[in-house]
Amino acid sequence: MTDDERSGHGAGGRHAAGRTPDGNPGDGEIGGGAVGEGGGEVGGPPLVPGDPGEPTPPQGLSVPDPMTDTGRHALIESVHPPPAPVAEVPAAPTVEPHPASEGPAPTGSVYRSPEAGQLRRYAPLAAAAVVLALLAGLAGGWIGWTLAGRSVSDGALARPLPQADPASAQLTPVEAVAEKVLPSVVLLKVEGGGPGEDEGSGVVLSPDGLVLTNDHVVAAAATGGTVTALLQDGRAFPARITGRDSGSDLALVRLDGATGLTAAELGNSESLRVGQQVVAIGAPLGLDGTVTTGIVSALDRAVSVGGEQGGQATVLNAVQHDAPINPGNSGGPLVDLQGRVVGINSAIASTGGSQGGSIGVGFSIPVNQARRVADELNRTGRAIRAVLGVTVTGVGQPASGGAVVGQVTPGGPAAQAGLHPGDVVLRVADRPISDGDELVAAIRDHEPGEQVGLTLADRRVTVTLAGEPS
Repeated sequence: MTDDERSGHGAGGRHAAGRTPDGNPGDGEIGGGAVGEGGGEVGGPPLVPGDPGEPTPPQGLSVPDPMTDTGRHALIESVHPPPAPVAEVPAAPTVEPHPASEGPAPTGSVYRSPEAGQLRRYAPLAAAAVVLALLAGLAGGWIGWTLAGRSVSDGALARPLPQADPASAQLTPVEAVAEKVLPSVVLLKVEGGGPGEDEGSGVVLSPDGLVLTNDHVVAAAATGGTVTALLQDGRAFPARITGRDSGSDLALVRLDGATGLTAAELGNSESLRVGQQVVAIGAPLGLDGTVTTGIVSALDRAVSVGGEQGGQATVLNAVQHDAPINPGNSGGPLVDLQGRVVGINSAIASTGGSQGGSIGVGFSIPVNQARRVADELNRTGRAIRAVLGVTVTGVGQPASGGAVVGQVTPGGPAAQAGLHPGDVVLRVADRPISDGDELVAAIRDHEPGEQVGLTLADRRVTVTLAGEPS
């Protein structure tokens, strides 16, 4: 290195190079203080242009670029710049504690203890240890969580099942009804003269095999077909028809060779209330022993069933309920929560289609009417129904409702009571009449020979009902 280069660096180093030739500070000036080993000045007052101590850039040399000159030469060169002729203001030295044996720290120096270097050397090891500890903790937590989850999921599987002891468990009302009534319900398989077979249900009335069912269930076997009854205990018996009443849609069959059967207990349909809970039992779609529950939706509902193939429709005075019933439930019992039969399931409402199922609107023949018809069929083989001796028509029916009398049978109960064609019947006893079906259903709810009051549009009369074979 030449003397000129030395004098250039020694005269100002980076700070001198940071000034422009006209003496103004350049972009490279930092702090304005001289950096030197001999002076020990740190953060002194900045030099003012024109001061005697301001260094002069060497002539003939290029001014160092403040953006690229890092001042390394000033730090590396062994030649130091001459002290500036300005008055020195001693800066407060920074003194750090150090071992007493080494004496006071030199002015302007920073002391670092040997332990600091050692700590710096071991810092990566400490960080690695912390990371390993975290990883180990996470792994342990995951293993613990996995084992805990497995132990929870295996907990129920690890415990033995309780001993099956149905006898010690208290039965709910519906369970008690099912246990009581199921042995008294049979599945009837009917093969008639045509293709295929029909299925329905029946209620056992006597230990020797007298069974009550719907007439439409066994009608196909009335002309040379067969009926087979299947009991809940698996036994099967051939059955024969002993009486039919198409007007009430009821029939009796007897199981040949049956003994010791469980007879059902009959209730009283007059005690039914709207909203009362009921249970339906039967064989919907051939599924014998099916139990469903619901409530009584309405009483004294006039329902016209049958008549699809040119036959005469049957009008039932029915109990409406929402216990689900389907084809195959016909002839089965509707029972109360004491297990007493209060109706015989006979029909369902549907939204259309030949395969309509339950929509929550089912109809049952009241057991009081069913019992009377069954007793007549058992004694005489036929049933007698009550009649008024009139026909009804829809012509002239008022908007407020009522049944309009069409024809009056000469000498019949209505004629003897003074009814005429065109009279409008508004009530039978206390029951409102809205149309002709309601009048027919109301009369069939009574027995032959019974006296009944009729409320007409303009008067009130009393009739004595007659009877005729169904």
